Amino acid sequence: MPYLTSPVLTAGVLARTPQPTLPTGDGLVLRPWRASDAPAVHAAFQDPVLHQWHIKSCDSEDEAAAWIEEWRSSWEGEDNAQWAVVEEDTDELLGRVALRQIMLGDGVAEVAYWTVAQARGRGVAARSTTTLTRWAFEEIGLHRLELLHATANEASCRVAAKTGFALEGTKRSACLHADGWHDMHLHARVRGD
Repeated sequence: MPYLTSPVLTAGVLARTPQPTLPTGDGLVLRPWRASDAPAVHAAFQDPVLHQWHIKSCDSEDEAAAWIEEWRSSWEGEDNAQWAVVEEDTDELLGRVALRQIMLGDGVAEVAYWTVAQARGRGVAARSTTTLTRWAFEEIGLHRLELLHATANEASCRVAAKTGFALEGTKRSACLHADGWHDMHLHARVRGD
């Protein structure tokens, strides 16, 4: 049965070119992950604050290396796109920003991020999310980006507000964390906002 509308984006829009490096213009760079990032990813996931809001743990550098390989290969699969957020001058890992659950035909993806402990309070998540959002709308042509976080995660709510993601509502008991079910705020931006 044919659709009444055409796909917003077609397969290949990401995979036909290498994953780009995206400078924020203010000292940060979003770059593709490298195998050499595994020790820093493992170290980041030893932070109790990250455990509070993230549903995964990382038990070894080998596990981090496997994640990185998965993140790198997901670009060609066009269902996820993951970037390391690093200092422009030193290449020090400060966090991660991603487009997850990409649905090209619908023009929709979810933005996700985390930061290492020493990068918090420096606007890293907001700056990298702003850059990724601009690229996703202007360069790729996505129509809608969603951002979800636990309602109790006030820092993530501030990032969403700073980056123009409007609060659309609360998804009740929507994500199982180690401490139980969390209600999740749903924020979104639409191209042209």
